[in-house]
Amino acid sequence: MAIGFAPARTASASSRLARTLEAAEWTAAGIPLLTNPREVVKDLHTRHLPAPGTAVVAVFSPDGRLTASASFAQRADSTDGWERRNAILAHLRRVTSDDLRRRHPVRTAVLLVCRDGEPGWTETDGAWMWGLRDACSLYGLRSGAYITLTRDGWHVIGENRGGRTPQAASWSQAPGGAAALHPTGAPEALRRAAAR
Repeated sequence: MAIGFAPARTASASSRLARTLEAAEWTAAGIPLLTNPREVVKDLHTRHLPAPGTAVVAVFSPDGRLTASASFAQRADSTDGWERRNAILAHLRRVTSDDLRRRHPVRTAVLLVCRDGEPGWTETDGAWMWGLRDACSLYGLRSGAYITLTRDGWHVIGENRGGRTPQAASWSQAPGGAAALHPTGAPEALRRAAAR
């Protein structure tokens, strides 16, 4: 019988794989349902005009009122939930205080990711979901819905709810959307990280 340690590279790869969630795991986690997902998506889209490659994190009060939100560019090549979590935490810190002193979480964080590709679950979505859940835990928030915005429309992962509009190209159809581009191809508002 041989005793030894797995090579560091293998251990690192397996730990990265563990920082992701399948759609079924997300559903089984008992994520609270959005009362009116269409209105949530429309509101976040109007505030941030996300283009593909943009994520929007939003915090809602117990009565469902939006209290803070921020949009930010995302790295398309990463499927590591650790990086996703750190990005979410950094932007939560910019727009709202934590709820760590509360005995139980009362506010809920929702994540909308605008991306290219099919509307169904992907490995990148799994990393975002892991990142959202972990960021919420570290910040004293409840983990809320994970929403994708593609050219097919919007879709709440883990639920059978979605719609055709807005969709991933809607930002370019907004007044001044195509005219207000900066070099990365996203709306000018994203440069200011539209935190409202």
